[in-house]
Amino acid sequence: MAEPLYVPVLPVRQNARTAYEHVRPDIQAAMAPLWNLPPCPGTPPAALQKAYWQQELNQVRGAHRRHPGWIDAPFAEAEQIPALAEILSECTGLSRLLRPVTGPRRIKAQQSAALETARRNGCGLGIRVCVPGEWNGRTAEDVGQLLIQAEPDVPVDLLLDLGSVLPTRPDAGKEALRALDALRPLAAWRTAAVLGGSFPQVPGDMLELGQLHEEPRADWHMWHEIQASGRDYLSGLTYGDYGVQPVTALTQGRGGGPPRWGVLRYTTDNWFVLCKVLSGGPDRTASIRAAARRISDLPEFRGASAGAGETWLRDCANGPLTTGKGTGQALDWLRAGNIQHMTYVVRCLDQR
Repeated sequence: MAEPLYVPVLPVRQNARTAYEHVRPDIQAAMAPLWNLPPCPGTPPAALQKAYWQQELNQVRGAHRRHPGWIDAPFAEAEQIPALAEILSECTGLSRLLRPVTGPRRIKAQQSAALETARRNGCGLGIRVCVPGEWNGRTAEDVGQLLIQAEPDVPVDLLLDLGSVLPTRPDAGKEALRALDALRPLAAWRTAAVLGGSFPQVPGDMLELGQLHEEPRADWHMWHEIQASGRDYLSGLTYGDYGVQPVTALTQGRGGGPPRWGVLRYTTDNWFVLCKVLSGGPDRTASIRAAARRISDLPEFRGASAGAGETWLRDCANGPLTTGKGTGQALDWLRAGNIQHMTYVVRCLDQR
């Protein structure tokens, strides 16, 4: 069995971190998150030590007292690299279970900093290979050159990131296999994970208020296509996804005011189930409780004992209309959504 079973790709944000902290211990033990710092466009390097995400980064580091993960700054601007490298080096030095990440298309300064951090802290190195479209065989050569720079005793992890894997990308599984066939022989990978996100962008006109909407889990279907390929490396391969947010959520900084509407989310074997709710106004409580009730009435609903995500949905659905207590805010809806999703994914993978 591959360890870890599951690599969730998560932003360094409160809702994602608390979701990770609130899954059951056995579920958390099967996970190794890939944490991503948000972009800081135009922020001077000296100001990064006081960036708004610094407190949350400390909380993420504290959450990794027992189980490993990776920490990445994929949106770093060239002039920010030295300062971010120092911040992440300190983070991985204090928590040896968090590993630095680089990739074949990162600038040399970032690659060198990640390699040095991995060597100095003895934590190993994640190599994130992004394949947003068709696989380019030259990428394997670039990865090979990067591996040459690593010390022989530094463990390396392959993080094959397909990005968005929506129904409009039916060849994603074939591209993943082409990439794996080229990359797997390059190293004795400690972990080799295939990452992809299939939760769609949700514009306001996509959903009808209060009605359940289903979107296919294209990344999950891609994973099954890979598993059906018969490759000899499948037993050592790990699944990863972007949870219940679109891939582009990683690029979001701090938002403005609260939106007029939000979304409750639930994961079934083949579908993401979404339900649009009101974020304010006199009908807010009734809207949210009705949505939670529609989800908890689904035949695929796994029951309140399945995890904290289902418990929240059950309690919200059964709460009184006379008070909004327990209906939560956008961050609570994301947290509950990610908890139920991560719990369900781990249990599905544990059965294979």
